[in-house]
Amino acid sequence: MDGTRRAGGWRPDVLGGDWLARDLDLPDGAVATLVRRETELAGDRPAVLYVHGFIDYFFQTHVAEAVEARGYRFYALDLRGYGRSIGKGSGAPSRPDDDPNFVTDLAVYAQDLDAAARAVRAEGHERLVVLGHSTGGLVASLWADARPGRLAALVLNSPWFELNKPWVYRGPVTWVVDVVGRVAPRLVVGGLDPHWAQALHSSTGGEWGFDLAWKPIEGFPVRAGFLRTVRRAHARVARGLHVDCPVLVLASARSGPATGWHPELLTTDSVLDVGHITSRAARLGDDVTVVSVEGGAHDLALSPEPARSTYLREVLDWLDARV
Repeated sequence: MDGTRRAGGWRPDVLGGDWLARDLDLPDGAVATLVRRETELAGDRPAVLYVHGFIDYFFQTHVAEAVEARGYRFYALDLRGYGRSIGKGSGAPSRPDDDPNFVTDLAVYAQDLDAAARAVRAEGHERLVVLGHSTGGLVASLWADARPGRLAALVLNSPWFELNKPWVYRGPVTWVVDVVGRVAPRLVVGGLDPHWAQALHSSTGGEWGFDLAWKPIEGFPVRAGFLRTVRRAHARVARGLHVDCPVLVLASARSGPATGWHPELLTTDSVLDVGHITSRAARLGDDVTVVSVEGGAHDLALSPEPARSTYLREVLDWLDARV
């Protein structure tokens, strides 16, 4: 990949081909990264901005191809400290080169989304849809709630609305983390089970060749400060948000065990509890549609067929009807 710059600060992206990326300098010195294809689309349909989950970044090019085939311009955002943004910027709430994916306040991601929305609008797209996955779905929901009138629609792919743990973790342990996360924010308090990533990656028998430096099989550590702000965000969703645009929430039809290997890792949500997702969805706003995808994985876009195509069709048909 050469370093040739295009207009607006765009450069060739690591995905190769016609993919481009540009840095978004944020007010606190951090940097996020916006990604798109070097394509032209006619028409006045909204742009779609994708926001990834925890221990993740944008690599799902088939999602972009499906979205643009329907006439929606596609953009993706690698948040500060994730993927293409790791190690960039200064003055961020964490040292992104030391602690990838770590912040002590999810509210800082509003700066990332604000900057991305401005950049998309500057390219001529007045209407915007945000498509958020997992933690990105939680972040996008909070942002949409705080920015009334900003979005044409919000689409959530298996959003992380509750801790997939027994009550003792969702109650007493959360109270302890709230204290510890304030005084020792970088204390490691957990991690993600590696079997989900193993089932996905091509080096361990999966279908997807994502960058293991940015999305490692063993994940990044879950630190107290990060878990504290996530649990506080979960509580906000539980109390109810007021997202003023149409919302589509999609989840697998079934949950699977969240630890260890099992034969349905890719056909159930084996990261989150789909009951948590669907029950909390109703608290997002007054116009919420919930869709279950039979045979869907945690990231519905990475499900085996036919669930993958079902997910994309549900999203795009809903967008066609609502926006």
